[in-house]
Amino acid sequence: MLTENTVSKLHEMKLSVMAQSFHAQMTNQECVGLSFEDRFSLIVDSEWASRKSNRLNRLIRSAEYAIPGASIENIEYSPERNLDKALISRLSSCAYVLETNNVIILGATGVGKTYLASAFGLAANRSFYAVKYIRLPDLLAELAISRGDGTYRKVMKKYKQVRLLILDEYLLFPLKEPEARDLLEIVDARHKVASTIFCSQFAVAGWYAKIGEPTLAEAICDRIVHNSYTIKIDGKSMRKRKSIT
Repeated sequence: MLTENTVSKLHEMKLSVMAQSFHAQMTNQECVGLSFEDRFSLIVDSEWASRKSNRLNRLIRSAEYAIPGASIENIEYSPERNLDKALISRLSSCAYVLETNNVIILGATGVGKTYLASAFGLAANRSFYAVKYIRLPDLLAELAISRGDGTYRKVMKKYKQVRLLILDEYLLFPLKEPEARDLLEIVDARHKVASTIFCSQFAVAGWYAKIGEPTLAEAICDRIVHNSYTIKIDGKSMRKRKSIT
């Protein structure tokens, strides 16, 4: 009866994993010889591990990755890609997030920029950093819509404050001046405060023309480039290669 009351109270306090662990111990003869401290430690460990796992799953879901199954361990280092394995390994430790540095991933369409960025994002999630993945065209469209429905400040705040922001298809299309100003506001707010990963088909020198207005272009690029790591992915489209094999 006492055991049932204890289990019921644990469930009432939303400690369901502890309740399950406690109940399992009461029916496991191998636990009889353990001290109270050891048994209690095992119960607490089970609840702690469950909460950590649930938190990680929430972080991954809220990031909304284009490739949620990407991982650092499965990155392909074929010679034609010219990837710096040491740099990628260093970045996977997420020290750049602590240092509020950026990462620029450059390469032609299909070479694996999105996969690599998603893998970095998932590595950050495993360190329990909040991450948000979005295509820049979608972000700019969301901000434009938010102006009309009165949620602009709320939406802007979300992208300013997330610990790691992944902007895919960065400057795929030329920006209109209001879009460039929105981008500057985000980049400026995140400068030396939070990290951003930029995935682009175009070298940094080509960003200025895509942004348009020279003063805005200089302000945006200056806040991105000078505290960034750059990864250039060479080779053929991974999508084409995988469709052939």
